[in-house]
Amino acid sequence: MIGMCIPLSQHTFHIPVMGLGYTIDTPLKVAHLGISSVVSIIEDELVERMRAYHAEQNGEAYEPIPKPSPDHRARRITAYLDLLQRLVVRNTERVRATPIAMASESALYFELLPAGSPLRERYQALLAMPPGPARDGKEMELRSHITPGPIDVNIMAKIDPTNYGPDGVPLPDEFCDAMAALRGFANSPLRSGVVLSAGYNPRLYAYLAQFSDFLPDAEGQVRKHVILKVSDLRSAQVQGRLLAKKGIWVSEYRIESGLNCGGHVFATEGLLMGPILQDFADHREALAEELWQTCNSALKAAGHAGFPERPLQRITAQGGIGTAAEDLFLREHYGVDGTGWGSPFLLVPEATNVDDSTLQQLTHARPEDLFLSNASPLGVPFRNFRPSSSEQQRLARIAKGRPGSPCYKEFLSSNTEFTKRPICTASRQYQHLKLQQLRATITDPVALAREEAAVTDKDCLCEGLGAGALLKARLSPAHKLEAVTICPGPNTVYFNKVVSLRNMVDHIYGRTDLLAGVDRPHMFVKELTLYVDHLRNEIGRITSEVSAKQERRLATFRNNLLEGVQHYTALLRTLQERAAADVERMRTDLDRLASEVRTLVLPEAGPVA
Repeated sequence: MIGMCIPLSQHTFHIPVMGLGYTIDTPLKVAHLGISSVVSIIEDELVERMRAYHAEQNGEAYEPIPKPSPDHRARRITAYLDLLQRLVVRNTERVRATPIAMASESALYFELLPAGSPLRERYQALLAMPPGPARDGKEMELRSHITPGPIDVNIMAKIDPTNYGPDGVPLPDEFCDAMAALRGFANSPLRSGVVLSAGYNPRLYAYLAQFSDFLPDAEGQVRKHVILKVSDLRSAQVQGRLLAKKGIWVSEYRIESGLNCGGHVFATEGLLMGPILQDFADHREALAEELWQTCNSALKAAGHAGFPERPLQRITAQGGIGTAAEDLFLREHYGVDGTGWGSPFLLVPEATNVDDSTLQQLTHARPEDLFLSNASPLGVPFRNFRPSSSEQQRLARIAKGRPGSPCYKEFLSSNTEFTKRPICTASRQYQHLKLQQLRATITDPVALAREEAAVTDKDCLCEGLGAGALLKARLSPAHKLEAVTICPGPNTVYFNKVVSLRNMVDHIYGRTDLLAGVDRPHMFVKELTLYVDHLRNEIGRITSEVSAKQERRLATFRNNLLEGVQHYTALLRTLQERAAADVERMRTDLDRLASEVRTLVLPEAGPVA
């Protein structure tokens, strides 16, 4: 197989995208140490402000790209990624030029690497050598292998509303947010990947093939590659085939737990992480072979060079991983090529942007502080944090009789119920109009209260998910909207202290244990618990007679959970042999949760009229 010129990290983990701003400049903090991270590029106004900030901090020239100006969204993103690339190269050259000595950056680079890494082993052998010309030569050669971690970018495919020019006329499709962001990345100097998440966007997927960097050259190499965040094998197959038919190769499937994750959650119908990973392990070879053939046929038909050999296709997993044993088990048992560690890094100020106030709140977070909300205007369940300033602001606005938020950025504007031009369901404008309508049409107080709550649950994410980055940089958030939205996964509550980057990486690789003495269930059990609660809530929300389709869906959901329990029960001996879990506790938890699932009473469809 060929690598397609994909820059691979020396590490077995990556830092996924978190919010709009939490990882927006993480490459500047970790890439020179060989660690890969993902930058959100969908919010061009935040991107532009961070470009101005980091240009000033690093003595770089900054020329503003104003809004509106021709193709300003894409140009802002390209300019920011260009700056990140230059600064990461500069930082890496600094580390490479630094002699290996106690506490030096070059020493840290090698010490962070996982056990078994050839570079780490060579570093340890070097330390055992006596001073002298031979050691100096070995050190120079070793430092020449210091390479930066990839700078990947994320685009939420669903954030793609029509944009308007200064005259109020709708702009062409290519100026929609997701497509402009893709163009900004495609025009950048990066040789890295774009993580496409939040579902299938036909016009965005078709747009990929218009950029030569996503297509193979005469040697079968690509400059930029596509990473799909998926929840199960079927999603990977469907989306992979759609892209392959356009000549686009998926270089990585990033599998995320449906519920045991932060941000927007895309729950499966009871399919659990373990069985999903097993599906990929069983079918990844056949899938890669099929996509290679399809991709080459499409490329040949379009007059492009194909891939002479099957390209590399990685499988990685993320969502709820909390211990080195869990991480290692995923890589060894299911054969995943790497893992993503997200929420724990919110407690690592060296890596992510969390303002001081929110950071302290996270260190005291309790399980009940993290909840699955309806806050997102996208209509997708969203992990939320009760003590956050944005949640407190939302409740205060309701109490004052002024629910909803001013809407300046309009990234999530999609509702045309009351207006010709789409507006956001979290906006004050929409919520005022909708509440008026409800109060004029619903007379039952209980029903009215329920419907009003569904409206005012929505909150502004465009401002809140980027505010933390601005506050940490001592920049004033635009329009004085300083409330912070943060969306940590359930795993966060077990990491209850601020830690250094080194300590977190050492924890991931088992060189230290940040969770020693912490009462925490295995990641598989935690996800199963979340799904049992989710199914119970789904049943509880049914207020009228169910259809045959709903009945089948709930039955499938329950059966998938029980099959997942069987899968985990069969793994207990393997987990015990690898010291990857407290097996007896896990067995008890699985038996209890299976019993809860079996005793759930599913509603039955009524007779067909």
